[in-house]
Amino acid sequence: MALSRVCWARAAVWGSAVTPGHFVTWRLQLGRSGLAWRGPRSSKLHLSPKADVKNLMSYVVTKTKAINGKYHRFLGRHFPRFYVLYTIFTKGIISIPPFANYLVFLLMYLFPRQLLIRHFWTPKQQTDFLDIYHAFRKQSHPEIISYLEKVIPLISDAGLRWHLTDLCTKIQRGTHPAIRDILALRECFSNHPLGMNQLQPFHVKALSRAMLLTPYLPPPLLRHRLKTHTTVIHQLDRALAKLGIGQLTAEEVKSACYLRGLNSTHIGEDRCRTWLGEWLQISCSLKEAELSLLLHNVVLLSTNYLGTRR
Repeated sequence: MALSRVCWARAAVWGSAVTPGHFVTWRLQLGRSGLAWRGPRSSKLHLSPKADVKNLMSYVVTKTKAINGKYHRFLGRHFPRFYVLYTIFTKGIISIPPFANYLVFLLMYLFPRQLLIRHFWTPKQQTDFLDIYHAFRKQSHPEIISYLEKVIPLISDAGLRWHLTDLCTKIQRGTHPAIRDILALRECFSNHPLGMNQLQPFHVKALSRAMLLTPYLPPPLLRHRLKTHTTVIHQLDRALAKLGIGQLTAEEVKSACYLRGLNSTHIGEDRCRTWLGEWLQISCSLKEAELSLLLHNVVLLSTNYLGTRR
């Protein structure tokens, strides 16, 4: 601004000494060097490179948003289930940093068992992952059987004490129990000490692991979850018994067996149907007060089936 005022003063004093041609030439040279002269009171600095960078950044951001929108619409149309899972992760903690949502694909590739649902697993992954989950719940089986042995002296009825002792002995020797051996203990699991409301906290945690439920909750909440879970299975069993096992596909039979404690990934379809029929026969014979037996049946009936110890 000071420079422009000096030039204006010199032009006024010298008059004809400064010809218009020389002044215009000087102004053009000054403009090319980055300074534009607009009069003595309003002269400003214009940095055109910065303006160009700003326009370029705005263009890139606009195009990125447009491409990202098309990408989301494409996933929503062609892969709706995957888009739901993708949206959950991109709106969660993972997507807080800029561009971190693209890490979701890498994490799904590295941790498919934890981050992908079963429908996205390959056949080999299904077998391997189901084996891993069954190994988790199988770790609680000895603990549950040991607890049953410890409470035998607390049972008042001598006949029930003998039946429970015999059942635990058969399981520990590798013998698959018969249906009558389990149903003979209906009364034992409806009252103290094996009724649903009388189970000890550490036993409730072991049963939660056997059902693939988290054991890291207060005992009252664990007991409530076990009740709810077992009640749902009991209702499904009654509906399935009315429908008939023959109406299920091979995959549905194996899924039903796995839900109820049997590692069906290594057992043939016919034998899975036989085992599921045994389960339904026991389940449909129980009343609501006897659901503790159905809960323990996850361990009792699945152990040593066909000589398998998976």
